[in-house]
Amino acid sequence: MAERSFVEEVKKLRLTGGEVFRGEGILAVTKALLESGVSYVAGYQGAPISHLMDVLADAQDILADHGIRFENSASEATAAATLAASVNYPLRGAVTFKATVGTNVASDALANLASGGVTGGALIIVGEDYGEGSSIMQERSHAFAMKSQIWLLDPRPNLPSIVDAVKQGFDLSEASNTPVMLQLRIRACHVHGHFIAGDNKRAKFTLKDALENPQRDVSRIVLPPASFVHEQEKVKDRWPAAVRFIEERQLNEFFSADADDIGIIVQGGSYNTLLRALERLGLADVYGETRVPLYVMNVAYPVIESEVIRFCEGKRAVLIVEEGQPNFVEQNLATILRQAGSTTALHGKDMLPVAGEYTTLELLKGTRTFCERYERLAPLPVPAPVRKVIPLKEVAAIGVDDAPEPALPSSALGDVVHSRPPGFCTGCPERPIFSAMKLVERELGAHHVSADIGCHLFSILPPFNIGNTTMGYGLGGAGASALNAPAGKRAISMMGDGGFWHNGLTSGVANAVFNKSDNLTIIVDNNYTSATGGQDILSSTAVNKTRSTGHEIERAVRGVGVEWVKTMRRTYDVAGMRDALKDALTTTKKGPKVLIAQSECMLNKQRREKPLVRKAIADGKRMVRDKFGVDADTCTGDHSCIRLSGCPSLSIKPNPDPLRVDPVATVLDSCVGCGNCGDVSHAAVLCPSFYKAQVVSNPTAWDRFRQRVRTAVIGWMQRGDARRRDAYAF
Repeated sequence: MAERSFVEEVKKLRLTGGEVFRGEGILAVTKALLESGVSYVAGYQGAPISHLMDVLADAQDILADHGIRFENSASEATAAATLAASVNYPLRGAVTFKATVGTNVASDALANLASGGVTGGALIIVGEDYGEGSSIMQERSHAFAMKSQIWLLDPRPNLPSIVDAVKQGFDLSEASNTPVMLQLRIRACHVHGHFIAGDNKRAKFTLKDALENPQRDVSRIVLPPASFVHEQEKVKDRWPAAVRFIEERQLNEFFSADADDIGIIVQGGSYNTLLRALERLGLADVYGETRVPLYVMNVAYPVIESEVIRFCEGKRAVLIVEEGQPNFVEQNLATILRQAGSTTALHGKDMLPVAGEYTTLELLKGTRTFCERYERLAPLPVPAPVRKVIPLKEVAAIGVDDAPEPALPSSALGDVVHSRPPGFCTGCPERPIFSAMKLVERELGAHHVSADIGCHLFSILPPFNIGNTTMGYGLGGAGASALNAPAGKRAISMMGDGGFWHNGLTSGVANAVFNKSDNLTIIVDNNYTSATGGQDILSSTAVNKTRSTGHEIERAVRGVGVEWVKTMRRTYDVAGMRDALKDALTTTKKGPKVLIAQSECMLNKQRREKPLVRKAIADGKRMVRDKFGVDADTCTGDHSCIRLSGCPSLSIKPNPDPLRVDPVATVLDSCVGCGNCGDVSHAAVLCPSFYKAQVVSNPTAWDRFRQRVRTAVIGWMQRGDARRRDAYAF
C-alpha cells in the first residue's frame, strides 16, 4: 500500500475538453500524459516524484481504457530501458524517477537511447531533488542532458505550463528524434492550481500493432560503425531540428523584453521564486507584471543562441539565475555573447551564491545587488547603531556615560538549541535491530558497518551512531566488498528489501558469493519500499491485484548460493536479534552470512489497521489495544532505555519521589504497543519498570466485571499497605 491513496483524485483524469481541472502538479502530469496519446508508462518511485507512480497505480482502470501499459519498474535503469519501445515504432512512452540518483542508475540506458535516437516520442519525467529539502547528494540532472544530448525542459511551476511542457515534450522528441527530459522540481510537483482540460487520446499506433508488425532498423542499434554516425547526427540533424522546433513553438518566454536596458535570464523552474523576489523589491507584482525584462528558459538545454542574443541586444547587463554548480548555462551564455561580439555585461555567480538552493531570500539579495549596481534601486541605508539596554543597577553603579556595551551572545542558536535529527517512526521494526547491534557492540566491540539507502540509514544518527559509509541504493553489500580480508572481525553491511530487489541481490549478495566473502549482510525486510512511500515489492505479503508478491527474500538469497542464512521473523525480539547477530559474527563457517530481519513497517501497518479499528469501535465491537508504560516508583532515572531505543514515544517526566531529583522515563500516548522499549530493557538487563496494559474499547459485561474485581482487590491491598505504613510512621 502506498503512503497516500489517489483513488478519489484520479476521477479528475476523466475530465473532457473544456472542463476545468483543479489539483496538484503530479496529477496534472498524469492528465497531460493521457491527453498526449501515450502508449506506455514506467518508472521507479522516489521523492519528489513518488506520487506520480502512486497516481498511475490508482488510475490503472483509466489507463487500461486507453490501452496504456503501466509498469512499476524494478529500477530506474529498467524504466529507462523501457523507452526502447519508441526506437523503432511511433509509440509515445514516458518514464519517471527521482534525480539525480535515479538518473545515475539509468544513465547507461539513457545514453544508448540518446545515441540511436527515437521514432516515437520518449519523455523522461525527472523529479529534481535539489536543495535543502533533498535527502541525496547535491547534484543536478543538467549534466546528464548535456552529456548524452537529451533536451531538458524546466517549465515554470504552474499547472498550465507543466501540462504544456508534457505535450510539447512529446512533439519535440518526435520532431528531433531525440528523447526529452522534463525536470520537475519539488515545488512544481506539489504546486496546486487549475488548467483547461483536453480530451484523453488513445494512441493511433498501439503496442498490439508493434507486436504484430515488428520493425528493425540496424542503423538505430548502438554498435560501430552506426554509433559513430549517431554522434554526427546529434550535431548536424537532431540539434538544428530541436532548435527550430523550440523557436517556432516559442517554448521559451519573454516578459517586458524592451522595458529596460538591464534584464534577467532565469530557468523556468526558478521563475516563481524570482518573481517573488522582484515583487519584494517593488520591481514586479504578484501577477507577473515586471519592470525588469525577463527571458524565461523553459528549455534549459539546448540554449537557443538567437533568443539569447535578441534578449541581450541593447542591454547594458543581464543576470543569469542558475541554481547549483557547475554553472553550465552561465558558461554557455558567456560563450554566445563573446562570439557574437556583444558588449552586454553578464552576471551570475558573482552576485548569487555559487552553490546551493536559490531560495527567495537568496534571490532577493542577489537581484538587489544587481539592481543597485545598475541604479535601479537605491542602496539600503546603513542602520543606525542600536543602543543596548543596561540594567538599572549597573547604570547606578557605573554611570550612564561610562556604561560599556554589553557583549553579544558568544554562542550561536545551534549551540543552545538541541538539534532534532530525523529518526525512525514510533514502533518502527528497524529500531530494535540497531538496539541489538549496540548490545552486541558492548560484547564484541565496534564493527565496520556499510550503510545503505532507506529508513535504516537513520541508524547513523543518535542514539545509535551506527554506519561508516553509504554508496547508494542497494549498494550496502558492495560498499563493504573491499573489506573482505582475514581479520579478527567481520564487516557488516546493511540493505533494505527495496534496495535488495532494486540491485542488491546481484551487486551485493551474488557478488559476495562469487568473491567468497566472509562478511555479514543484514537485509531489513519490512514488506514495502517504505522510504519511498510504502509501495509493494516482490517480497510484500500484501495481495496486489496487478502485481506478483509474496516472493521470499530467503529463497532468492539461497538461490544465488548463500549457505548461512537466518530469518528473524520478529525484529522486536531484541534478545533474539542480539543472539542471531552474535552467531553470524562469531561462527567459524566460512562464506557470506545473510541475516534477514523481518517485521512489517509500522507506519504502513497503522495506515491499514487504524481505519479498520475506528470502524469496528464505531460499530460497537470490542477492540483491545496494547499500551506500554513505566512504573515511576520502580524507574531509577537511568534512561538507558531511551539511549538504546530512541523511540519518539519515550520521554521523561518529573520524579514523583520527593527524595529523588532524577526525572523518570515515561511512555507518551503516541505509543503503538510494539513492545520494543520493554524488550530493549530486558535484553540489556536494565530494569523491570516497564509494564504492558490493555486499553479495551466497547468492553463486554465480563470485561467490566473483571475490572471491578481487580479494582476491589487492588484497593483492599493498598488500604492494608497504607495501614501498615501508618503503624510504623512514628
